[in-house]
Amino acid sequence: MRINKESFGTLSDGTEAVLYTLVNAQGMEATLTNYGGIVVSLYTPDREGNLADVVLGFDTLDEYVDHSPFFGCLVGRFGNRIANARFSLEGVAYKLAQNDGQNHLHGGVAGFDKKLWAARAIETPEGPALELAYTSPDGEEGYPGNLSVQVVYTLTNNNALKIAYAAVTDKTTVVNLTNHSYFNLSAGAADTILDHQVMINAQLYTPVDETLIPTGELHAVEGTPLDFRATTPVGARIEADHRQIELGGGYDHNWVVDGRPGDLRLAARVSEPITGRVMHVLTTEPAVQFYAGNMMPPSMPGKGGRTYVRRGGLCLETQHYPDSPNQPHFPSTVLHPGETYRTTTIYRFSA
Repeated sequence: MRINKESFGTLSDGTEAVLYTLVNAQGMEATLTNYGGIVVSLYTPDREGNLADVVLGFDTLDEYVDHSPFFGCLVGRFGNRIANARFSLEGVAYKLAQNDGQNHLHGGVAGFDKKLWAARAIETPEGPALELAYTSPDGEEGYPGNLSVQVVYTLTNNNALKIAYAAVTDKTTVVNLTNHSYFNLSAGAADTILDHQVMINAQLYTPVDETLIPTGELHAVEGTPLDFRATTPVGARIEADHRQIELGGGYDHNWVVDGRPGDLRLAARVSEPITGRVMHVLTTEPAVQFYAGNMMPPSMPGKGGRTYVRRGGLCLETQHYPDSPNQPHFPSTVLHPGETYRTTTIYRFSA
């Protein structure tokens, strides 16, 4: 295994972003940058053993800064949506940035995806790793408390990208961290992910309203287009006549992963018929957001001269439920001083 380091360009304040390329014992490669903690590329083998890049992204730092739809990044302090960009905690009302209509999305205007993280490349028994650290000051984007975050990406020698999150605070706050990689396991052999075969290990999901905020209910997936307990092509029911599909413009929902939160367990499985690539998503989180790229533009210049299209990639964002700070019966996202937030998600690849 090895770790390479090179410049990725300079930000407007003169600071330099760095690219780190991790190569495991099998030859699989992951390239990450400390700007936004972005997974810039991920080279995995197909059924013939050929390596190709299975995540969407850009060739330059400027493109990520100027117009990225959260390609590959770390999301925080709170992944997904918070209704009306406000919540109350210990009797105090907090107002956040409204960056998704009336709601707050993915940490706000300048969330963790737009921060330059301190980085340290390390070799571990599991494989090469990149340790990222950032301290979000009290009041940033409206959130309370100085929040110190550490994220470790490990490219394991059994061809998995393991993401371990940790955080501590000096004041009661809310935290919900995730990664927003867009996957296309065909690596360009197919423009869209509509033929990708998906299984989601969930009997329940959280239905949403017109602004994609959970209603607070838990509904069974059975008998709906959101039932992925059996492996199903993404495109099979993505245009179904169903109110939740209409509201999301396709799939953009939170599934409640079967099993006990805190235990590492299977959340989803994706396979791609052309190349034979398979991705298993395992997590300790309570839920996973399956987003099918419905809001991607019809044409977007991407890496290596490729043009990305609507539904050109899919996201499986492991998480707590959206709007949890306003839904007391949802699993809590509250972090108190003296506690440590810890979650782990693994994207494991095979063919």
